[in-house]
Amino acid sequence: MKINKNYQKLEDSYLFSTIAKKVSEYSKANPDKNIIRLGIGDVTLPLSKTVVKAMQDAVAEMGQKETFRGYGPEQGYDFLREAVQKYYQSRNTKVEIEEIFISDGAKSDVGNILDLFDKDNTVLVPDPVYPVYVDTNTMAGRKIIYAEANESNGFLPMPDKSQKVDIIYICSPNNPTGAVYNKEQLKEWVDYALENEAVILYDAAYECFITDKNLPRSIYEIEGAKKCAIEFCSLSKTAGFTGTRCGYTIVPDDLVVDGIHLRKMWLRRQTTKFNGVPYIVQRGAQAVFSEEAQEEIKQAIDYYRENAKVIADTMDAKGIWYTGGKHSPYIWLKCPNGMDSWEFFDKLLNEIQVVGTPGAGFGKNGKNFFRLTSFGDKAKTKEAMERFSKLF
Repeated sequence: MKINKNYQKLEDSYLFSTIAKKVSEYSKANPDKNIIRLGIGDVTLPLSKTVVKAMQDAVAEMGQKETFRGYGPEQGYDFLREAVQKYYQSRNTKVEIEEIFISDGAKSDVGNILDLFDKDNTVLVPDPVYPVYVDTNTMAGRKIIYAEANESNGFLPMPDKSQKVDIIYICSPNNPTGAVYNKEQLKEWVDYALENEAVILYDAAYECFITDKNLPRSIYEIEGAKKCAIEFCSLSKTAGFTGTRCGYTIVPDDLVVDGIHLRKMWLRRQTTKFNGVPYIVQRGAQAVFSEEAQEEIKQAIDYYRENAKVIADTMDAKGIWYTGGKHSPYIWLKCPNGMDSWEFFDKLLNEIQVVGTPGAGFGKNGKNFFRLTSFGDKAKTKEAMERFSKLF
């Protein structure tokens, strides 16, 4: 019996586990200190009342013999798939019902989709990058190439036409940098993928934070994308489902590799390895797309946008370079005074009791950068920036 030794190539500790350990140790040593957490991208506002009501009604259904539900369709109930389809239609983007797969979140499917691809494929990910993209491919033993995202290109790398890759990860708005691709830039990526017969794995988990109508919220707003791209989205940030777990993946029927429809492959994979998202959760997710819930959710997103503005305004006042903050819940700032990101982390924790995320945890190009999140409490965010202003 042999184990998968690719796991030995992973970092010993996941980024956020390391952060949690450092914060825990500091908190135990300094129990009187008030720590403000602007690190992990977890929402803090509750689910909308409309969503909660829909889930409560679904719970009541499950308690009655006449309306009880057992196993549901692995690809999701049609009532939710239709709601997702209408959501895309409202933005003038057409997707078919059978192309929509309901998931328990983008993170799961971003990793699980790799079941469709041979381990000998070459993968392109930006640096810095959300660790899941790298770790899941490392586990499978794939060759990973990095696209250089840095200050000079605004952390929006473009295709290197001299490189031949098979799988391309794009996240826009980006985690961790908050940078957003425009339509012309995404068109370059789509054209590159088509030319190289590559597949784009497009993470749109933060699309709801885009306010500029000229910026794409879906890869399918780009001509040709349905022939080369799979899109992942989550209700975690859109509707506060980080603990409720629901998202969706779009696999277009036009996406064909070696004469094989990837949509059919994904359906086969899901019906074998996935039992679907709970009925109660899917009823809540369906309610997310109702007019009532959309208005309630807009208020929550605006709340986080205001927090992002507080952080961004502080960086502007201090003359600190950053990306994000406008169409993203993340502010990716350049560490002051040439500090590296873990040094900066320790300084903020020890001197002003503010927790962020060191950029080094996202790749070598994040060594001198730092991520702050707007998902915290408004009063605490303001206090954190007041402390920050006094420190610098």
